[in-house]
This record gives sequence, C-alpha cells and structure tokens, in this order.
Amino acid sequence: MTPITSVNWLKQNIHDPALVILDAGTDPSDTKIIPGARVFDLKHNFQRKNSPYPNTYPLPEQFELECQKLGIQSSSKIIIYDHKGVYTSPRVWWLFQLMGHTNVSVLDGGLPAWEEAGFKISIAKKEITWKTGDFKAHFQPNWVKHFEDIQQHVDQQKFKLIDARSSGRFMGTAPEPREGLRSGAIPHTINIPYTTVLENGKFKSIDKLTPLFKEIMHEGSKTVFTCGSGITACIILLASELVYQGEKAVYDGSWTEWALHTK
Repeated sequence: MTPITSVNWLKQNIHDPALVILDAGTDPSDTKIIPGARVFDLKHNFQRKNSPYPNTYPLPEQFELECQKLGIQSSSKIIIYDHKGVYTSPRVWWLFQLMGHTNVSVLDGGLPAWEEAGFKISIAKKEITWKTGDFKAHFQPNWVKHFEDIQQHVDQQKFKLIDARSSGRFMGTAPEPREGLRSGAIPHTINIPYTTVLENGKFKSIDKLTPLFKEIMHEGSKTVFTCGSGITACIILLASELVYQGEKAVYDGSWTEWALHTK
C-alpha cells in the first residue's frame, strides 16, 4: 500500500473484506467514526505500560495482543485515520512498521476530509468485541532509536536528526508544554516543524514537500526524527516517505527523555 490514501479510494474500497479501518482519535468524547472503523486506543492500549516517558512504544507482545483483540489479521490491509486531519495517525503507521506490518496506509485528511467529501459517518459503539485476529508482531529495531543512539549522534553525526517541534520550542524561546521540562534542542539537529509539511489538514504535494527535505535527501541517507514525545516526529517521517527513500527511524523518547537526562 502507498503511505497515504485518499478518502475517495477508501470510499471505493470500503467493503474489501481484507481491509481494516482504524480510528486513532484520542478524544473519547468525539464518538464519530467512519463506518466499520475499529477504535485504536493509542493512549491506553498501545503505549508501554509503566514507562517514565509519554507515548513510549509498546512491547511487541502487548502490541500483538491488542491488535488481535481488534480482529486484525496478518493479511489485513490497514487504513488509519484521526480526527484532526493528520496528527496521531502517522504514529500508528510507524508503530505498524516497527512491528513488521507494512501493508498499512494513512488516510490523508482523516475524518474531517471524509466528512467534507459528504461520506457517511457512524457513531462508535462501546465495548465491541471483534473476532480474534491472527496478527503477529515481528519487531523491526531499525525503525527506532534510543537515548544511547542519540548520544553517539552528538559525538559522531552518522545520521541526520530532524526535530518536528515548533521553531520557538526548538530555539528555546517558547516553553515546553510539559511543566518543568526545559526548552532547547539536541545538538546537531535540523528543525522542520511538522506544520510545514501540512496544508489544510492534509499532506502537502510532493512538489511542495521536496524543498523541505533538500538538506537530507541523498542516496543511502540515514535520518532520525524526534519531537517532544514521539508523536509529531512520525508526521515528518511519513511526509519524507512521500519524497525520498532511505533508512529512517524515530527517537521515541524524543526531547522529553533527552532534556531529563542532559544539561
């Protein structure tokens, strides 16, 4: 599947029995869903339990079990959307790459684009039980970097490090949203705010995205994406997938972890 999918494609293929639609919205009070979608509870079911940092990716066995509960098969074709256009859905896309399932795509524009197109909306029902799927997680460590990897980057700079936070937070002129967390940036980092790859809730065209990545686009490139806590880094990563190929990963602890362990 392509990294992103249009609402028109989804409308035409929505009855494909192999297709699984995942709603990655994070506001429990917003119960609108695309018909047939299954709620992918990123905050509660797909984060590492007892992690000291927000949004830490789950262990493979946890991810596998929760996907099976949603009725996901190893052969499933997965479409992910969220309620903000493009926000949490790229994170879910990355999680599936990390767990070895590549037949997955993000709905460009999400639920707002679906509604704007005039397509049918349903209301999520609580406590739906799906027939258990046979999904298997096959962890791909190349998709993630940890604190020690970033320490080595500071010394050796063997890959490009991209920060998706706002320029104010990156430059240290705007406060971090987490109380008590200092502002600033990891040394030797390029700032590409995630908002610069989006336009009206969708990804910009390839022609508009290409100049944003000109500093890091080259054959055999290695790129790591970071942000505040691992969410918006995935937006930039997915945007880069539309423009160039290369070895890519997310620093999952991101600025939250780095700021707490460095001065």
